[in-house]
Parts: sequence; C-alpha cells; structure tokens
Amino acid sequence: MKLADQIMENTHAYRLWQAPFVAQKLAPVLAHNDLARVRRVLDVACGPGTNTAYFAGSDYLGVDWNPEYIEYARRRYKRNFLVADITRYTVSPSERFDFILVNSFLHHIETPDALRILSHLKTLLTDDGNAHLVDMLLPERPSVARFLARRDRGKFVRKIDEWLKIVERTFEPVKVERYDLKSCSMALWNMIYFKGRPRR
Repeated sequence: MKLADQIMENTHAYRLWQAPFVAQKLAPVLAHNDLARVRRVLDVACGPGTNTAYFAGSDYLGVDWNPEYIEYARRRYKRNFLVADITRYTVSPSERFDFILVNSFLHHIETPDALRILSHLKTLLTDDGNAHLVDMLLPERPSVARFLARRDRGKFVRKIDEWLKIVERTFEPVKVERYDLKSCSMALWNMIYFKGRPRR
C-alpha cells in the first residue's frame, strides 16, 4: 500500500481531506430528494460517518470494512454502524431500505466486483426504494480534474459511458446529473450523481 493510501486509511486524515467537499458532493442528492421523507437509510462504504448528519430523522445504518472508521463514527454520531463486507450483509424483507447511498466507492472497485455489489444492493431495497450513487468520473480531455483522478487512491476511475454501463445493468435511471467539485472556481473532480430504481 502506498504511503498516501495508508494516510487516507487514518480516520482523522480522511475527514480532514473530505471536509471541504462534503456539501458539494451531496448537493445533487439534496436537490433531488426530500430526506425528511426517507425511512431507512443504508450508507455503503460510509467511512467515518461523513454523511450521517444528513439523515438525522431516518433509521440509519452505515457499513464499512474499516474498523477504525466505524469505531470513530460510533463514538462521534451515536448511530448504527457496522463493520462488514456489504455483499454478505442481509436483512429480512421488513428491514429493507428505501434509500441506499453509495458515495465515492465504485471507483475503488474492479468491474466484476462492482457488478456483484450493485446486484446485492438491489436485494436490500424496498419496492419503492432507490439507490443513490455519487462517484468520480475520468474526464475525456487533459485537465486538472483528469490529473487528480489519475492519482486518486481509487484505481478504477471510469469514463461516464463505462460507469453508466456498469450501474445500469442493475438500476434503471431516475435521475442522472454530472457536476464538478470545485475550489476557487476550478474544477478539481468531475462527478456523477445517479438515482436509480431496481431493474425488474
């Protein structure tokens, strides 16, 4: 593991790096959904609980494989967090989620595993539920955003066509929005928000 990757596995380093961009990353999610109406939330690869505050009125569960992240999140937010491989996590039909959030995770995952994860998440949704995916895209042309994407610790940053091809095998799009994470008006990362219902 590279030194930068090791640093980002540290809870405090990760939170410091993410803090300036949390609101920007979730802006499309907030713009296109009334979170006050969400009943049960599954936050996949939740990290140290960065998204938790947005779901104060919902039954919330954050899942991540990193025990340090989960320990921190439990202490800080006093919500439900679980160390688990999401593909092995199951619930009864009465405990399914109407809102599954996958924030900045798929660009860390090889395509066969990404397909397996998405297929499993489909089984955790209620009949009226939606998956909400936020992820980084690889820009087509040279730019600061492309430079940063190529150096991200996620080794599977994809162009939009490839990313959609993976996601749409499992989920039918309800809303798709491309946007940028910016600093001083400069686009640092190209992003995508995808809201989808399970394909039947």
